[in-house]
Amino acid sequence: MQQIRGSFEVQLQAQPAADAIVSAELGRRTIVKQFHGELQASSLGEMLSVHTPVKGSAAYVALERVSGTLSGRQGSFVLMHTGLMDKGQSSLTVQVVPDSGTDALQGLSGSMQIEIREGKHFYVFDYQLPSAQSPD
Repeated sequence: MQQIRGSFEVQLQAQPAADAIVSAELGRRTIVKQFHGELQASSLGEMLSVHTPVKGSAAYVALERVSGTLSGRQGSFVLMHTGLMDKGQSSLTVQVVPDSGTDALQGLSGSMQIEIREGKHFYVFDYQLPSAQSPD
């Protein structure tokens, strides 16, 4: 596994819920990110969230396609987020969707941690890529 660190900017934009899902009281947002560091990329995605009547309890799931360059290799991949808050205690899992890598990122696997410090967003990305194969 390799590990890289960097920063990113994120924009979350509220979107209307589908008519059939309005009564479920789920929030829906688009995700637009710009990554910096050894991951030079942008991403587009969608998030669903729910807040409960209990303060500090909520959840979200999201998928985002990341397109750009990872340690000099160009392509795209998909990240899957699962976030949970239980009365203020939070957990977050962000994983590369298996077999979602394209071009030079085919076979990518890994997970990402997201940190927010003083209002700024940072990532720690632990990943693995298959070795370049020599032509037969």
